[in-house]
Amino acid sequence: MKSIRELYRIGTGPSSSHTMGPRTAATLFGDSHKDAASFRVTLYGSLAGTGKGHLTDVAILESLNPIAPTEIVWEPTVFLPFHPNGMKFEALDADGTTTDTRTIYSVGGGQISEEGDSALETPEVYPLNNLSDIMEWCQESGRAYWEYVEQCEGPGIWEYLREVWKTMREAVERGLDSEGVLPGPLGLSRRAAQYNVRASGYKTNLQSRGLVFSYALAVSEENASGGVIVTAPTCGSCGVVPAVLYHLWKSRDFSESRILRALATAGLIGNVVKTNASIAGAEVGCQGEVGVACAMAAAAANQLFGGSPAQIEYAAEMGLEHHLGMTCDPVCGLVQIPCIERNAYAAARALDSNIYSTFTDGSHRVSFDRVVEVMKQTGHDLPSIYKETGEGGLARTWTPRPSSNPASPR
Repeated sequence: MKSIRELYRIGTGPSSSHTMGPRTAATLFGDSHKDAASFRVTLYGSLAGTGKGHLTDVAILESLNPIAPTEIVWEPTVFLPFHPNGMKFEALDADGTTTDTRTIYSVGGGQISEEGDSALETPEVYPLNNLSDIMEWCQESGRAYWEYVEQCEGPGIWEYLREVWKTMREAVERGLDSEGVLPGPLGLSRRAAQYNVRASGYKTNLQSRGLVFSYALAVSEENASGGVIVTAPTCGSCGVVPAVLYHLWKSRDFSESRILRALATAGLIGNVVKTNASIAGAEVGCQGEVGVACAMAAAAANQLFGGSPAQIEYAAEMGLEHHLGMTCDPVCGLVQIPCIERNAYAAARALDSNIYSTFTDGSHRVSFDRVVEVMKQTGHDLPSIYKETGEGGLARTWTPRPSSNPASPR
């Protein structure tokens, strides 16, 4: 497995696969062709289908236009065989002749790849790829998941995770302090601040749930506005892990060191899925984004409350299992409906998965690794219209609201 630094990427929203990945690819191609007279970028499949809503074209143009004029070509019905998120970059001379071509894929979580080319490959740092093997290592050595992360990544990982946690906190707090309407044609109002204020009027149990909702909404709304967030594991699911950890940090006064260890464990869970299946909504649907985020947050919470390796694995398994089959159907191609609410709901489910697991000894029949296998197969079986194309599910049934009430919430 790769470093969890590649899972936790700090950047701007609204989409890791549709905004962060294309921006990185465009920058990479532009840096190699400073003498080009112009560029042509062809977007395929899901990138073309929902690219405008995800600001794919904006990310590419911001990277290439300073070098030379850039044309974007949209091919939403053409799916390249390697991955649904394909993009072809062409450098042209003054005569309009193509001097170089490069096809790059945005494979999820902001990561880019090339078919059959190791130029973009990064080192493997984890010798074990399955959670069952890692759990066995923990049980035999008497160590925790976060200690396995430290052993494989080196002590420098803590400084990186400290920056990740700082960015997550800041995203929550900016989101709670922001009001108004999110960008785009939906006219969707920010709700994090309202939820946070209303939560104070309830008794402890409902107040706790309301606060968790508000934290998840805050980060997800920041993402939808193009703010700075952390992929966990993606932009579309970036509100779940911060909401759970911020809530527990504020309500239980956990130390920063313990929060960072929980982040390491959560990253390990996400890494297992990324390695053995996918975290790209365009490839496996939202189960690979919000479902994986729920598993990560559940594992982090369970560790904070003293769960054993088996209990942590069980919490993560429930978080992912009960999101199996979730489609990715963004309305208008925006990371707003149903994405923002899904983050809030998944944060609550993560805490429920943690509680359920703490009532057990961690023994259960279906392993996390088995659920990852099923998630991968389920994702491949889903029709493409339910995987971030914006053509099926909720996206298909949406109709514009009357312009007389542009800020009406959902």
